[in-house]
Amino acid sequence: MRRTALFAVSSLALALAACSGRQEEGSSAPAAPKEVELIPRDALFGNPERAVVQISPDGKYLSWVAPVDGVMNVWVAPANDPSAARAVTDDKARGIRNYFWSYRPDTLLYLRDTGGDEDFHLYAVDLATGQARDLTPFAKTTAQVVGVSPTQPDSILVGMNDRDAKWHDLYRVELASGNRSLVEENTQQIASYFADGDYNLRFAARSRPDGGLDILRRAGKGWEQADDVPFEDVLTTTVLGLTHDGSTLYLADSRNRNTAAVYAVDSASGERTLLAEDARADIGGGLADPRTGELQAVSVDYLRNEWKPVGDALAADLKVLEGIGPGEVGVNARTLDDSTWIVTYSAAESPVVYYRYDRTPGAEGRLTKLFSARPALDGKPLVPQWPLELKSRDGLTLPSYLTLPAQADPDGDGKADTPVPLVLLVHGGPWARDGYGYSSWNQWLANRGYAVLLVNYRGSTGFGKEFTNAGDGEWAGKMHDDLVDAVNWAVEQRITMPDKVAIMGGSYGGYATLVGLTFTPDTFACGVDIVGPSNLATLLSTVPPYWASFFEQLARRMGDPRTEEGRAWLAERSPLTRADQITRPLLIGQGANDPRVKQAESDQIVEAMQAKNIPVTYVLFPDEGHGFARPENNKAFNAIAENFLARCLGGRAQPIGEDLAGSSATVPVGAEGVEGLAEALENHTPNVRK
Repeated sequence: MRRTALFAVSSLALALAACSGRQEEGSSAPAAPKEVELIPRDALFGNPERAVVQISPDGKYLSWVAPVDGVMNVWVAPANDPSAARAVTDDKARGIRNYFWSYRPDTLLYLRDTGGDEDFHLYAVDLATGQARDLTPFAKTTAQVVGVSPTQPDSILVGMNDRDAKWHDLYRVELASGNRSLVEENTQQIASYFADGDYNLRFAARSRPDGGLDILRRAGKGWEQADDVPFEDVLTTTVLGLTHDGSTLYLADSRNRNTAAVYAVDSASGERTLLAEDARADIGGGLADPRTGELQAVSVDYLRNEWKPVGDALAADLKVLEGIGPGEVGVNARTLDDSTWIVTYSAAESPVVYYRYDRTPGAEGRLTKLFSARPALDGKPLVPQWPLELKSRDGLTLPSYLTLPAQADPDGDGKADTPVPLVLLVHGGPWARDGYGYSSWNQWLANRGYAVLLVNYRGSTGFGKEFTNAGDGEWAGKMHDDLVDAVNWAVEQRITMPDKVAIMGGSYGGYATLVGLTFTPDTFACGVDIVGPSNLATLLSTVPPYWASFFEQLARRMGDPRTEEGRAWLAERSPLTRADQITRPLLIGQGANDPRVKQAESDQIVEAMQAKNIPVTYVLFPDEGHGFARPENNKAFNAIAENFLARCLGGRAQPIGEDLAGSSATVPVGAEGVEGLAEALENHTPNVRK
C-alpha cells in the first residue's frame, strides 16, 4: 500500500516534549500559573489500563491489550464475562499493540518487531492450546497482511520480502501449521495486491518511474492496466478494498477534482458510481458489511470527524452512536453476523471509552459501557481543544487546533485571557495530519502551563490534493512559513509572547524543529527534535528497501538525489548545513534501531554542534526505533523534556526523580542542560529490552 506518513511517528509510539529559550530584554514575564492539580506523568504516559478492545468474529470473546508485569500483552475473556480475562501472549520486551482476529475459531494474530527495527513478524495464537506460532520466521522480513476472509477461515494471504528486500511476494499461509504456499512471485514491482474473499487476485497497484500509479486488473495469470493515476493525485487516490465477491472495487479518487471522493467501480465494466464526497476534506475511513464487504458508511474529517451513511443500512445506528456525547465515535470491531459492535468514544478532554453496542432483535441500539482506557485520569483537570482556521501569508487556510491551560482560559471560551508560553507541536509525515481529539501530550503540556498549537501546514494530507501538493519542494520553505505564520497569529492574539515559543515534534516534526532553530534561529526559544532528519541526502540514501515503490514520490516532492539540482536542493534544505546558526537550547531524542531516520541523522547534528561548542542534550535509546514504544522509555524521555522545558519557558515540572528506572535511556551529551538529569543518571543502569 502507498505510505502517506513515511516520516511520522505513530501515536502509540511517540514521546514528544520541548523547551528552551531566554527572556528577551523588555518582554513581559508570563503570568504566574493558577494552581491546578499537577497530573502525574504516569497517568498520562504509562500503559493504558486497557486498549484496542475488539470482539471475535463469532462473538465468543472480548479481547484487548493490557499490561502483564508492565508489558502490553493481549488478553481474552468470554464475551459475557470480562472479569474472566486471561493473557494469551507473553511478550516481555516492547509489548504488543497490533493484533486482530482471524476467522479460524479461537485464533488471533499479532505483529511484533524487535527493538523498533520495523521488521514485523506475524504470529498466530491458538487459544485452545496456548501455542503461539511465528508465521513469517525469516530474517530481515516485514510481513504485510493482504487478505483475511470468512470464507477461507483456515488461511490468510501475507506478503513477505525475504526473497527480495524491496518487493513482497504473496503467500497463502495455513494458520494451523504455518505452512506457506506461493501465490505470486512479485517480479513486476507490485506495491499492493487486492484479493476477493476466496483469495483470487483481482487488482494490484504499481508505482511508475514518473511518480504516478498504475491500477492493474488480473488478466489470466498476468496483469493489464485498468486505470492511471497521475503523480499529482497519488497521495489522494487509493484503492480502499473489494467486496468479498470481487464484483465491486472501492476507490478514493481525487482525479478531476480537489478532495478525494469515494466511488464504487464495477470490476467487470469499469463503470463508476459516486458514493460520497465533501468539498472541505478528503473522504477518510469507512465501515463495510463484515459479511459482504459492501461499503456502508464513510468518514470525513475537516476540523472534526463526521460519519456519512452510504445507503440506509447504518443510518439509524450512527445516530445512536452520535448520542453518546459531543466527542467522536468509532467502530473498532463487528461480529460476522453484525449483531455486536465494539464502539469507541473520546473527546479532547476525555480519553477513549469502549462500549458494546447490540443490534440483536429486542436489544437494538443498546449501549453498554465496557472500559475506560485511562481511568487514572478520571476527575483530573483536563482541558478542551479548539479547532481553528488560520491563514498563511499567501492566503491558504490552515486547519489548526489550540489547547489552552486552565489559567489562561478560566471561562472556557477558547480565548486566552492572559498570555502564556506556547509549544508549537508539529506533526510528522509530512504527508499526514493533525486532528481533534484526546492527546496525552496536549494535556500534559497544558497542565504544565503551556498553550499548545497544532497546525496542518501545506503538504499535510486530508484536505484535498491542492493543499497536499502545495508542499512539493517546500521543505524548509513555505511549509515552514506556515508554522511561523501560526506563531505570529498566536502572538497577535495575545495567546503567547514572542520570546516564549518552543517548537517540537517527531519525525518530520523533528526536522521542522531543526529547521526552526537553523533557518529562523530567532523565532523559537528552544526546540525538541525526536527522530528528526538533519541531512536530507543521507535520509533518502538510507530509506528502508521496501519503500522502493514510493521512492519516486520522495524524489519529486523533495529533491532528487540522482541529479545535481536535486542534490543541491537537499543540501540547501538540510538543517545540518546550517548547524552553526543554532543559538537556542536543543533537546534531541533518538532510537538506535530506527529504520526510517537512522541514528546517524541525530549523531551528525550533535557532532556539528559540539564542534562549534553549541550546547545540546542528546538522549539515545538502544532498544527503540522510530519513536518510543516502551512506556519506561516514553516516561523517561518525557521526564527529561518536561524539566528541559521548565528551565527555559518557566512552566511547572514534576522532578525527574526515579522516572529513568527501567528505561534504556543513555545521554551521550548534555546532561547538564536539564535540571536533575545528571543526578538521575548517577543511579541509572540502562535496561535494554528488545
